[in-house]
Amino acid sequence: MTYKLLMITLAMSCIAINSIAQVTGSFKDPRDGKTYKTVKIGTQTWMGENLAFKAEEGCWAYKNLAANVQVYGYLYNWKTAKNVCPSGWHLPSIEEWEALKAQLGEPSVAAGKLKETGTAHWKKPNTEASNASGFTALPGGNRTVDETYESMGLKGFWWSSTQFSKTNGQGYRLDNDYEDGETELGDTSLNFKTEGLSVRCIKD
Repeated sequence: MTYKLLMITLAMSCIAINSIAQVTGSFKDPRDGKTYKTVKIGTQTWMGENLAFKAEEGCWAYKNLAANVQVYGYLYNWKTAKNVCPSGWHLPSIEEWEALKAQLGEPSVAAGKLKETGTAHWKKPNTEASNASGFTALPGGNRTVDETYESMGLKGFWWSSTQFSKTNGQGYRLDNDYEDGETELGDTSLNFKTEGLSVRCIKD
């Protein structure tokens, strides 16, 4: 490789890295004193961890184990998810999730840039996981409409504040999978509002 070509390659790499360069911080939830990591991705500031605030209803620990909350946060139904973020933060709309995906590049690699690396929490192979965004997505699984728990270690699901239609009992979600580098969001990514999914809050 010539020197000129090498310099061009390095410059392009720097541009790609800087486009999602991590600006980290922290936030203390005044309601329970828990401190969360935060990360700025593009113009958005996200909590870098799943929400772990115990709501009065519509809120569950995976398999009712408190140890799971410490790692993955609580699972919330849609109604609770829309109102559970602390003051100054909110549940992201589908448009805000789309903006995050656009910041990360092609959909086929977006999930890898969101997912925590390694297999301490994700099952092997945790395809393409780099956590380049600093989002540190974890596979917290879900609570189904029949009150069973599934997919911990395999998938992460995060609520959107956007419902499928005005009369529909479903809301949009973001999906990440241990076997895929592509993150899903759209008409195929829906959950019934009574199911329990993870919550990531975005700053107002």
